[in-house]
Amino acid sequence: MTPQDTLAQWMEQSAAVRDRMEKGGGRPGLARPEDVAGKTGMEVMSAMLAGKLPYPHIAETLDFALIEVEPGKAVFQGTPQLKHYNPLGTVHGGWYATLLDSAVGCAVHTMMPAGRAYTTAELSINIVRAASHKTGPLRAIGTVIHCGRQLATAEGRIVGPDGKLYAHATTTCLVFEVPAQK
Repeated sequence: MTPQDTLAQWMEQSAAVRDRMEKGGGRPGLARPEDVAGKTGMEVMSAMLAGKLPYPHIAETLDFALIEVEPGKAVFQGTPQLKHYNPLGTVHGGWYATLLDSAVGCAVHTMMPAGRAYTTAELSINIVRAASHKTGPLRAIGTVIHCGRQLATAEGRIVGPDGKLYAHATTTCLVFEVPAQK
């Protein structure tokens, strides 16, 4: 598959996901505790993709979206814009970090059984190629390495449709029991 074919496939998939979310009532916001109670992480992520649960506001701010999930994996697509530049004229490192944190964190989230949650304890990123507003869409792919009762680790990569690596990351997450609602 050529990079142009991959890009066309990415754009088609992104449009289909956004349409499905919109038709399902998807909007930016915060999920209510009662809407996620008793659900596995995979069920929560699938509900978000179906538009049944809100997606985070940061996705609109930084122009990225959840594209697909499966157990142990999450894929986001984002396009750097001029509004994401730092004063020196390059894409701010926070854009890469947020995109990667979302991918690796959501990959871990897909592995959570009902009643369990996680929080990021450590995130390490390496930017290896500059992205720009001319780059076009990039994908952040997060994959779980280990998911235990107390710790989870995952790795992620931001790649272009040509397969070029832009950044990579690892995370360590603390896994815990969700306190019972009163």
